[in-house]
Amino acid sequence: MRNTDSPSKLESVDRALQLLIILRSGEVMSVKSAGERLGVAPSTAHRLLGALVARDFAVQDRERRYRAGSQLVPHGESHFSVNQLRQVARPALQKLYGDVHDTVQLMVLTGPHIRFIDGIESEAVLHVKARMGDLMPAYCSAGGKAILAELGNVELEQIYRGGLTPWPTARIHTLPTLKRQLAAVRKAGYAANTEETEQGVSGLGVCIRDATGKPVAAYTTAIPTARYKKTMVLDHVRALKEAASTTESGLLAGAADSH
Repeated sequence: MRNTDSPSKLESVDRALQLLIILRSGEVMSVKSAGERLGVAPSTAHRLLGALVARDFAVQDRERRYRAGSQLVPHGESHFSVNQLRQVARPALQKLYGDVHDTVQLMVLTGPHIRFIDGIESEAVLHVKARMGDLMPAYCSAGGKAILAELGNVELEQIYRGGLTPWPTARIHTLPTLKRQLAAVRKAGYAANTEETEQGVSGLGVCIRDATGKPVAAYTTAIPTARYKKTMVLDHVRALKEAASTTESGLLAGAADSH
């Protein structure tokens, strides 16, 4: 019996290892493309990818594609260092500030939180103070929501398996509510925060992705609620998306240079 089972088991292990190598290289796969690469039926590829997801070697994004999980990317962080990201993003951040004249910030996802890694503070009399190095729950922040909206349900559930971190001004308190809001963010193409991070502050956020489509950071504009008007949204979102696109091109160029 062992002689009959052993080759089959070894074949499955070999196929799983092939998938790990592909994922580690940064490639993003669908079940169909994985099956084609391995020369197996989609059902077999789906089963193998499911096993990798269960062990955090892979994650499924919102388009049901698979990419490297936290076991292949330490701590679930991007392969770009904070310094690299800040350096590439700085020109676009400065251009963003010139376009909106409100406080603009750059943030990354760290577990269930976002961390501010750069920002330019507005010179207006009434303005929002720029943060640096601070942590706050991602689900409260416009930038955090923009990043979370790019994740698949499995990855989102892994991040919040212990529940949502309490926050004094939070308006979202459960994962189902968060999922509904993230669906709205995906549809709109940007995220908003109205006094969810702190009283008197509103914000808009757009995600920054790497060459594989993985979310790596977000830009936000932070506006005193007393000055925030719906007529500002279109211009701010346009400027945010332009900044994100410029930064994504910079990250792509940097990745190409490193190879």
